[in-house]
Amino acid sequence: MKAPDIVVQRVYEGLGPEGGYRALVDRMWPRGLSREELGLDVWARDVAPSTELRKWFCHKVELWPEFRRRYLEELAAPEEQERLRALLADAGRRPLVLLYGARDTEHNQAVVLREALQALADKRAGSEPATKAARTVKAAQAAKAVKTGKTAKTAKAAR
Repeated sequence: MKAPDIVVQRVYEGLGPEGGYRALVDRMWPRGLSREELGLDVWARDVAPSTELRKWFCHKVELWPEFRRRYLEELAAPEEQERLRALLADAGRRPLVLLYGARDTEHNQAVVLREALQALADKRAGSEPATKAARTVKAAQAAKAVKTGKTAKTAKAAR
């Protein structure tokens, strides 16, 4: 099974490629745009970074590596993994277009989310996850297991 194409697009750049499943992945609605203008299939605000993390980051490039690490850690939580699986399932075989409103096209949550979704899709497709994000998500899960006092074996068994 082939993993779906996952595209990141700024909401202010128009509709982009046709036929994709369009998901807004911001917690806040983009200014000046309607749902019709975005051509949205879903507003997936629950997969966006927590409000605390978003406010802490404040799109400061120097905080990017730590933001990325913390956001991947949030996405490693079981309930977040379920939301990511549901988003992939909803997209089906269509390309998944992750829409965001930030000005910075390289340092935003949609970039990190694409990495996490791609790692999950690769895992579902039966291929060996080769991305750095997949390894980072696993590391975040292991760190969480250590924090809660679970061994790697019991943490894996709990999944």
